[in-house]
Amino acid sequence: MGQLDCTRRFFVFFLVSQIASFPGCATGKYEGSREQYDDIVITTKVHEAIIDEPSLRPFEINVRTVKGVVELSGTVNSRDDIDKALAVARGISGIRFIKNDMRTLGTGDY
Repeated sequence: MGQLDCTRRFFVFFLVSQIASFPGCATGKYEGSREQYDDIVITTKVHEAIIDEPSLRPFEINVRTVKGVVELSGTVNSRDDIDKALAVARGISGIRFIKNDMRTLGTGDY
């Protein structure tokens, strides 16, 4: 359990450091820092929920949030894995929409 807590702390630190390091790279998509903060919180919660789901741990599922719209990307074994990741993400409050960009191994299906 200690390794998982360390991973979570690192992930949160990484996200915060990225935002603090690149304020000049903003594209103007955000109207304020509160909106950007909310997206960071959503991204972190979704990522943690995916890590907490044992059947999804083997996969590298990327999470990106812009203005409350969550994009999941990466490669998983089956459509069931995609459905599970989407269900996990739907359990997080504050999400306006979930965009699925995950693919299955071999077929490349969405």
